[in-house]
Amino acid sequence: MRLVQVMIPAGKRQAVIEALDEEGIDYVVTDETSGREFTAVVTFPIPTAAVEPVLDTLREAGIDESTYTVVTEAETVISRRFEQLEEKYEEDSEYRSDRIAREELQTKAEDLVSNTPTYVLMTVISAVIATAGLLLDSPATVVGSMVIAPLIGPALSAAVGTVVDDEELFRTGIRLQALGVAVAVVSATVFAAALRGLNLVPPGLDPLALSEVSERVAPNVLVLAVAIGAGIAGIVSLMSGVSSALVGVMIAVALIPPAAAVGIGIAFRIPRLALGSGVLILVNVLSINLAALLMLWYEGYRPEAWFREEEARAALVKRASVLVVAIAVLSLFLGGVTYDSYAAATTEAEITDAVVTELEQADAQLQLVDLEIERTGTIPPRETERVVVTVGIEPGGSIDGLAQRIEAVIDESVTVELRVVTMETSS
Repeated sequence: MRLVQVMIPAGKRQAVIEALDEEGIDYVVTDETSGREFTAVVTFPIPTAAVEPVLDTLREAGIDESTYTVVTEAETVISRRFEQLEEKYEEDSEYRSDRIAREELQTKAEDLVSNTPTYVLMTVISAVIATAGLLLDSPATVVGSMVIAPLIGPALSAAVGTVVDDEELFRTGIRLQALGVAVAVVSATVFAAALRGLNLVPPGLDPLALSEVSERVAPNVLVLAVAIGAGIAGIVSLMSGVSSALVGVMIAVALIPPAAAVGIGIAFRIPRLALGSGVLILVNVLSINLAALLMLWYEGYRPEAWFREEEARAALVKRASVLVVAIAVLSLFLGGVTYDSYAAATTEAEITDAVVTELEQADAQLQLVDLEIERTGTIPPRETERVVVTVGIEPGGSIDGLAQRIEAVIDESVTVELRVVTMETSS
């Protein structure tokens, strides 16, 4: 519930009181004695869902943008009439009962992007911690970096600015999103390069061998579900007036670790890592913005002035179309990665079956110890280039012509490298 205080301009007192009486709202009117153009202050409690329609009604009664209006959260209201008012708006309102007013939504979005220096500093710290977490292969450290990432504000503010027709808020959100991603990538790159240059990581470390890094090399279409879910959850938390801290972690999941992975890819000169993680960042940013934009419009948020609704609708359609096209283009890469992963798994299974069958037919003393498949190219779909087969053989076993026979059964234009290790089995 909310407690609303409105300063009544001269000549509008009776109209405001009549509007509140018609709505069945209890109120207190206090005379305003400062000598300015206001004659009184009216204070009244209302359900959260009633704030927006009641303020619209008061505007029709003469309360305009030049009038001071304060909306605060009320903990408890004890009144039989207030309970009736709650029931009325729960039954009549076309919105969710916990949906905050347009004015509150806009204020919350502005508060989330109000301090740029702090935003940049927290982004740098988050990116550095995420980079350390990836190189340590520590999921706990990566999660810790996401907790302090301040990316939820810009991600949601651009959508709010579009829907309520606040061009300045929209531009601020877009600018800070671009700044945040750039700062995160640069910070991660500098930090990873410093670690490598100062030999603070093991010599010869292959980042792709780390599970936390390899997850970001080849993103598939499932990342869209993560980003869209984060965008929807972010808007729901914002318009419900609840804490957005936990949802901010979800949005950071989609942005901070991939940005750190891009920095590692650049610092360690791994184009495939930088490219895959870079595409992942772009897809996530675009999907979060699209989901937030559509969710806000679906929930019924519109500009304050009805004649600006068409302009807001046109801006929404234009920006949503750009986002959809961009996501569709990037999804071609995600689809290629998904197909490549499926093809790689299928190929590996087929080659493994073929090798095991050949070993069984060749000699009962041979065992498959390991099988590695090397693939060419950076951008999927990639081709199988080399197969490394490690075979265990007991003393006295024979491998004559085994490499050629394996190459024949694989039915691929690939190079087969056969490695043999002697194995002894205790009785």
